[in-house]
Amino acid sequence: MELQKNLPKLTLGVVQKTVLSLFIILVSFGIGYLLGVGEPKIKKADRPKVEIDRSLPEGKTVDFSLFWRVWDTLELRYLDKEKLIPEDMIYGAIQGMVAAIKDPYTAFLPPEENKVVQEDLRGNFGGIGINIGYVGTQLAVIAPLPKTPAEKAGIKAGDFIIGIKDEEKGIDVSTSGMSLPQAVQIIRGEEGTKITLSLLRKGEEEPIVVDVVRGKIDVPSVELTYLGEDKTIAHLKLTKFGGETKEEWESAVSELLKNPDLKGIVLDLKNNTGGYLQSAVEIASDFVKTGSVVAIQENSDGTKENYKTEGIPRLLRYKVVVVVNKGSASASEILAGALRDLKKIKIVGETTFGKGTIQEPIQLEDGSGLHITTARWLTPLGYWVNDKGLEPDIKIEDNSETIEDEQFLEAVRILKS
Repeated sequence: MELQKNLPKLTLGVVQKTVLSLFIILVSFGIGYLLGVGEPKIKKADRPKVEIDRSLPEGKTVDFSLFWRVWDTLELRYLDKEKLIPEDMIYGAIQGMVAAIKDPYTAFLPPEENKVVQEDLRGNFGGIGINIGYVGTQLAVIAPLPKTPAEKAGIKAGDFIIGIKDEEKGIDVSTSGMSLPQAVQIIRGEEGTKITLSLLRKGEEEPIVVDVVRGKIDVPSVELTYLGEDKTIAHLKLTKFGGETKEEWESAVSELLKNPDLKGIVLDLKNNTGGYLQSAVEIASDFVKTGSVVAIQENSDGTKENYKTEGIPRLLRYKVVVVVNKGSASASEILAGALRDLKKIKIVGETTFGKGTIQEPIQLEDGSGLHITTARWLTPLGYWVNDKGLEPDIKIEDNSETIEDEQFLEAVRILKS
């Protein structure tokens, strides 16, 4: 069934995300793809009022005759004139222009879609709890968020989403050609309602059909637990680098510093699809010497910037092991790569996702947003993770058929050795 017939309220963009983000979407929109320096300002606005002006700006020589010919032909000959909404047509034209660049991380988002992204970055939203993005041209699960309906339903990182069905909304579509914001709008919904995903999974010959009941998604970005009663090893799990991460990180570090028996930390970045670059730099500042370069940014104008640590490194003296998997992307790769380059901290787990570009989220006057790739980032030693990811020092997969977390246990073994 064609997407147009099922999603009359959605603007059909062809912008795709190769990640995960992010992302993300929470559902999570994939913060992983939305790697920016700091938290953007949110501005609400009404839909723009369109006034048609066919004159060209001074100094521009682009031939728009074909554009206006198509516009006029639609107005003259299209059957259902009520569907010819100038605002939506302008948004669609802008989306198509941005998509023509063929950068899956550069996207124009109309106000409704842009609002979804901002909700994800704040960390509170409704949905099923997955980070989604694109692997090649196929919509895929980057990671299910912990303790969410998606995780409980058995959805796994790496699953390809080939179909989405929502009987209540009257939607039953293939994801072919679907943009990330469109997927998010379909998957999100009221708590207690059901959505059905058709998945392709490695090792399975036939598609897997999974029913998921939507719930309220409110996942903390930092979680601290201890291994055993002696509390000598801390399990510090980071699920994303969002707007609330700094406050939650401060609380966790304060708790760690109160523990006189602490000897080692497992820094768990599994299924962390990223977020704000500055947040990754701030967290790295607690593990390495002040003034250390955490990431090198190469900008579109050819200039370079070094992101350096600031403040007192409160966790410098503890032994640390980082755990990652194929759902670790973007800002989590920055943090893991920096700790290995600067302190020889071992990385355990699977090869990470490989997200090495930086997007700047620009909030436009009408509430829409332009997420534009403006730079790429390198680890302190100059490694670019894009499409390759970080190879762990010790490669080990978590066996889903066992209760134990083999990757975590390997990290603990290293800390105790």
